[in-house]
Amino acid sequence: QVQLVESGGGLVQAGGSLRLSCAISGTIFSRDIMGWYRQAPGKQRELVATISVGGSTNYVDSVKGRFTISRDNAKNTVYLQMDSLKPEDTAVYYCHLRRLGVDYWGKGTLVTVSS
Repeated sequence: QVQLVESGGGLVQAGGSLRLSCAISGTIFSRDIMGWYRQAPGKQRELVATISVGGSTNYVDSVKGRFTISRDNAKNTVYLQMDSLKPEDTAVYYCHLRRLGVDYWGKGTLVTVSS
């Protein structure tokens, strides 16, 4: 059973930075796609960034140039470095893993950006 545990959320002022971490239990397979989603109050969950085992990354346009997704395969951990944060980045951030068409989710970590 895959378990994803996020950490690193909190309250930060606009323009500040946070780094989210996601610890993934079990074995990581070569076709796993890992990523971060977020859900703001009253809005649908949206994709923020993804990363493959090989390191290929994708970002939603609104975070390009500000957020960086990375992974440490030895530690089974995925990171999301968030810089130049804006109030509109306020959301619960969820770690995600897709394996053979099956989605696994963490419980989420709250990021609040004050203006």
